[in-house]
Amino acid sequence: MQLWLLVMAAVVLSAERAVYVFIGRRPEPFRRLCRRPVIACLGEPVAIVRRLLYPFKAVQFSLFAAWCLVHGAGSPMPAEPDPVVLGLASAAVVAGQVLNWSVFYRLGTVGVFYGDRLGHEVTWCRGFPFSLSAHPQYLGVVLTIWGFFFGMRFPHDDWFVLPALETLYYAVGAQLEDERPRPEAVPAPLGGRLT
Repeated sequence: MQLWLLVMAAVVLSAERAVYVFIGRRPEPFRRLCRRPVIACLGEPVAIVRRLLYPFKAVQFSLFAAWCLVHGAGSPMPAEPDPVVLGLASAAVVAGQVLNWSVFYRLGTVGVFYGDRLGHEVTWCRGFPFSLSAHPQYLGVVLTIWGFFFGMRFPHDDWFVLPALETLYYAVGAQLEDERPRPEAVPAPLGGRLT
């Protein structure tokens, strides 16, 4: 593993979390930004956050695929896939996606995309998946990432590097987003942001 590749990956992957922390902690400046004509044509603030998801996920997926190609000597798949490893990896990905889609089911699009911070009323949710975690969507994304890299790169020395980095980013992001005072009149959900 080359250090410069890791540093580059760390910088690129941090952009998504930084933007979401900004939106979560500073919603009013984000709303003002969304009122600018060149941005307002994309929709209201929640719609704009939703639109941000696609390029962020495309960059994240592309970086993960490139990591596997570079460190896999041109092949993204492990040389000899172990059925047990692939089974455990698949279980982690499925569990992660169940958590992600459960958050969408519970909160809806507005709730998932910072609606509580951007002027919409979003009811507090204590049911599944929020009964498992304050940030089930972040947990779901992290499980999916760990499952992907476990299936694609294990037992190579680099298999845990990007999942550990992403785990750190999501944990810090969740903590920083939660530090923002919540409005008293509109209770916000426990976590539930798409990443």
